[in-house]
Amino acid sequence: MFEALCDRGFDVEFLSHAEAILSVDFPDAADDLEAVLRDFSIPIEEIIAGGGGEAKGTQRLRKALADRGWTKTTFTVEKIINGKPRESQSHEVDHVKEYPSGARIALEIEWNNKDPFYDRDLENFKRLHADGAISVGVIITRGRSLHEAMHDFVRQFLDQNNINDINSLEAYDYVPTRHQRADIEKRIARPKNPMSFRAAFTDKFVSDKFGEATTHWKKLEDRVHRGVGNPCPLVLIGLASSIITFG
Repeated sequence: MFEALCDRGFDVEFLSHAEAILSVDFPDAADDLEAVLRDFSIPIEEIIAGGGGEAKGTQRLRKALADRGWTKTTFTVEKIINGKPRESQSHEVDHVKEYPSGARIALEIEWNNKDPFYDRDLENFKRLHADGAISVGVIITRGRSLHEAMHDFVRQFLDQNNINDINSLEAYDYVPTRHQRADIEKRIARPKNPMSFRAAFTDKFVSDKFGEATTHWKKLEDRVHRGVGNPCPLVLIGLASSIITFG
């Protein structure tokens, strides 16, 4: 299962019999995920571009999933005693696909959030599975190879485009904050071990935007291996460095 993704270097992990459940009961779900992800790519320019809001790559993933019937869903779980509602909880999941049997698979994309978002997703999946609302939870996130290669990718972009100052990045929609600009200039001008612009920018940019406290494979792996989300069957998919394109 997911051989095409593994061939591209994706991380794939199954927990609590999720592989058996998908292969026997929901092979169409596995086909959907592989079809959406096997040709997925992100141009390096989108990594560099600044601005708020959701990343364009995540938007494309969401649209591709929605086109296959994976839609945003709010689950409302109510406790009723003698006909009277006593407790109600709502859980929103960005992508859910329901099958003719009434079973559902829930999916979240964590491209570049703060890592506590994993706790929210996994606990949501755990509660929804315990209540019989979902059969499997899926998380798509930044894989190990992609997280580790980000520094090299940013530096490669600067080298290939001969970028030697902040102003040259405006063409790629990158506008630094005053603090970021000052920090880069400080690293370049320091009397001991001064850095080139490319080295200073790469270090600052990657640590700010894709640092260790963001959502990436190791942070997710740490959580599930200590039992967060258990016993909900889980499929974890880490996007590989091969999705980044140049030129």
